[in-house]
Amino acid sequence: MSIQENIRNAAQATFKNHLEFLSSGQIEKWVDLFDENGILEFPYGPADFPKLVKGKKELYEYMKNFPKHFLVSFENLHFHATESPNLVIAEFTSNGKAISTGKPYNQQYISVVTTDDRGMILKYVDFWNPMVALEAINAPLSNFVNE
Repeated sequence: MSIQENIRNAAQATFKNHLEFLSSGQIEKWVDLFDENGILEFPYGPADFPKLVKGKKELYEYMKNFPKHFLVSFENLHFHATESPNLVIAEFTSNGKAISTGKPYNQQYISVVTTDDRGMILKYVDFWNPMVALEAINAPLSNFVNE
């Protein structure tokens, strides 16, 4: 196996671990997948939603309550071919529910993730529909829409 293939395999394994740790509520292990200065970016977040979370402390604070709000499994994972072995482009879905409401949380994702040669996440850009999450937890959509 070439060095490039090893790097690509490490990047994809990290991504698979990311899904496993989130779905099983292992947030500390999830944070450990990131480089010390790793970035999580949300280009489509609502107005009051953070656009960027940086560093392990912020990542933990941001995600620590995820298991209290959502019970999900991630499915239909497909990796797209990339030129760089450090770049992961993945499409996948979630099948789950919001714990507080019991309402479905079924989401489609596209993720663009850059890793270092060890497979540590440097930057994770998360393309998802925040309205699905807001509807699942009965958040007032008017808080996020300009009138």
